[in-house]
Amino acid sequence: MAIPYMETVVGFMIVMYIFETYLDLRQLTALKLPTLPKTLVGVISQEKFEKSRAYSLDKSYFHFVHEFVTILMDSAILFFGILPWFWKISGAVLPRLGLDPENEILHTLSFLAGVMTWSQITDLPFSLYSTFVIESRHGFNKQTIWMFIRDMIKGTLLSVILGPPIVAAIIFIVQKGGPYLAIYLWAFMFILSLVMMTIYPVLIAPLFNKFTPLPDGDLREKIEKLASSLMFPLKKLFVVDGSTRSSHSNAYMYGFFKNKRIVLYDTLIQQCKNEDEIVAVIAHELGHWKLNHTTYSFIAVQILAFLQFGGYTLVRNSTDLFRSFGFDTQPVLIGLIIFQHTVIPLQHLVSFGLNLVSRAFEFQADAFAVKLGYAKDLRPALVKLQEENLSAMNTDPLYSTYHYSHPPLVERLRAIDGEDKKTD
Repeated sequence: MAIPYMETVVGFMIVMYIFETYLDLRQLTALKLPTLPKTLVGVISQEKFEKSRAYSLDKSYFHFVHEFVTILMDSAILFFGILPWFWKISGAVLPRLGLDPENEILHTLSFLAGVMTWSQITDLPFSLYSTFVIESRHGFNKQTIWMFIRDMIKGTLLSVILGPPIVAAIIFIVQKGGPYLAIYLWAFMFILSLVMMTIYPVLIAPLFNKFTPLPDGDLREKIEKLASSLMFPLKKLFVVDGSTRSSHSNAYMYGFFKNKRIVLYDTLIQQCKNEDEIVAVIAHELGHWKLNHTTYSFIAVQILAFLQFGGYTLVRNSTDLFRSFGFDTQPVLIGLIIFQHTVIPLQHLVSFGLNLVSRAFEFQADAFAVKLGYAKDLRPALVKLQEENLSAMNTDPLYSTYHYSHPPLVERLRAIDGEDKKTD
């Protein structure tokens, strides 16, 4: 008797949807609370709290609708055999274009073109509503409709340019990999990730945003002095025009070995008038580097990727698995899609575990900044970022533990105060 893989996968998807909806309802109850957490009373103004509450509630209601539509579509696609039907249709198109339908690479690219088109059509209403209704209503959106369309076109063109050679390489590796398939797939994806991390900030990111050197002045001197004191190999210090699309703020680092770069959002500079607060945020980010968090995360991702590829090699030749999803052939891409669906339970557990690790890293990076003497500046900086980004002030503990890769502000402030007392 064949195992009902497809029915099991759909069943688990629905169970997870119910569980996560339960967590969303708990979070909604927390968001509706009319008062600030005690720790934030007198720290966050009532006006900012009300704005944050309204923004969080709007996003929460939108999330309920989006997730409901998503689970309906995903379940229907699997349960009613739309995936194998679309695979056959995408192959039938090729002879009309004078192409060989037996060529798996061409068939796969035809399939992906249809999937990408479908995704663009189904995601567009939600993207438009999120950007031009919710984000605009709360003062965050700075995009025009033309800028939105232009970014979408650029993203599509990048997919068309970069996608085919990557897909062709993966299919070739799977077809020729033999017993060492998992190693070859992992090696290819490892090299690809390094290449993308190298070219993305240099060639791709500038297509969407403008990066300019941080002007000479006190802020630049303080950041360079901090980086030098930690022996951080800072080569370039940029400001990105994030304000052209959103008033949300952030800062990040990238680069390999001795070629590190720091990027500040212009909104961060605008919102934190006190330069020492910006430096405190950078001290936190440098803490991640000094404590090797980025390295540990990268290694963890590579290990998980290798395990996934190993798992894929074990099931790729299972005819029962493919037949359960309605396929009488075993295409490489479809095998990867089916495998991803079958390991959804493990993916949820892994995601939860990575969130726990990430939260621990955030506490450690905060503690690192405190030990450098930035407690009095880091605290107001985090508060200001929370205020300006209208992040949720009240959070349900189960929801935040499951979903958040960063601890809630209340927990971070409490930890900073505790670490500051130790330092004193």
